[in-house]
Amino acid sequence: MAFYLPGVAPRDYKQGEEVRIKVTQLTSTKTQLPYEYSILEFCKTDEPYQAENLGEVLSGHRIAVSPYKVAMRTDAPKQVLCRKKYTKEQIADFKKFVSEEYRVNMICDNLPLAVKVEDTEGQTPLKYEKGYALGMKGAKTADDQPEPLYLNNHLKFKILYHNEDDASIGSRIVGFEVEPMSIKHEYDGEWKEDCAPANCNIKTWPGADAPKEYLSADSEDVIWTYDVEFVESPIKWASRWDTYLYMADDQIHWFSILNSLMIVLFLAGLVAMIIMRTLHNDFRRYEQMDASEEEAQEETGWKLVHGDVFRPPRMAGWLSVAVGTGVQVFLSSIVLLAFALLGFLSPANRGALLSAMCFLFVFMGIFGGYSAARLYKMFKLAHWKSNTLHTVRQCASHSDRKQYAIQSRQTCTSK
Repeated sequence: MAFYLPGVAPRDYKQGEEVRIKVTQLTSTKTQLPYEYSILEFCKTDEPYQAENLGEVLSGHRIAVSPYKVAMRTDAPKQVLCRKKYTKEQIADFKKFVSEEYRVNMICDNLPLAVKVEDTEGQTPLKYEKGYALGMKGAKTADDQPEPLYLNNHLKFKILYHNEDDASIGSRIVGFEVEPMSIKHEYDGEWKEDCAPANCNIKTWPGADAPKEYLSADSEDVIWTYDVEFVESPIKWASRWDTYLYMADDQIHWFSILNSLMIVLFLAGLVAMIIMRTLHNDFRRYEQMDASEEEAQEETGWKLVHGDVFRPPRMAGWLSVAVGTGVQVFLSSIVLLAFALLGFLSPANRGALLSAMCFLFVFMGIFGGYSAARLYKMFKLAHWKSNTLHTVRQCASHSDRKQYAIQSRQTCTSK
């Protein structure tokens, strides 16, 4: 690349330099309703929220710095984040979010958190999912009992880095993965709040010989832990987003899309069949008539359309507004796609797409108002200047509707 846009420039981290992991929001493909990360009682810091642009605000992002401590190219196994004691109301909130299949979204060096999908069929390239599941559902023990819910309280971070030609400059982060786990931690002796990173005598770390149990979402005492592992990768910084192209997106509802498409095709075919049958019947009747009978026959049905070709519609102002708005949306979409294809709206620059969409829609109002006014004047109606403003307001005034009715009556009388 000859240049970098703001927000997408690479950053080189020195050995041991702090790498901040930030949290964004909780999302679910089941409810389609996002929530702030702070709505649940996780381990938190006192740092303020990060400033956001218009696109991030419209997307529902609320970015905050997480309490996870990470240093560049420094593995950190068996880290204790915090210990929380929850009330019944807080436990009910966690159970609700786990049952509704919510996922926790994080970012590191502007890269979204990804979870590798289990490779059961030897799929290449591997599939990834955005964010990690807050918890999981277990098998029912009895028919009359609800399925048990478990909380993922341990995160195993895997951060991929790449060294450029000059290793002294630093390393660049090219991957951010996590493996969530549910572990019911057990420890020896009394708990000490200042025991981290001495792992607080916990016996149930991943890989330990002690038997581990899943942490129930009904637990009042939860210990949040994590591991950090740095792995050198041959992936270059310019290609680090290629992984997300193979991400399994559960939000694409293919059945709903196919169902809507089939309904549209069915209705279009039904209307076309009715019109064709009407035309064939009229043609058959006209072919059976003599010339004298055809001249005496009063025109009916679709042949009366020719009388409406040069007559302005009754709601010409509303038609002009609709056409102008369509031009505005169409031009906004075309320019937005052009900028996206040129790479100006990189996914690394969060919120850029929505911000550009809002700006272009407002700017293209110039062309929308011009198109509406031109069509309005073609109908030979007055008040074309106010019609330009109506394109923005998406309505027509009472005086315009009165003018449409008067001119329509005059046209019908002259005909």
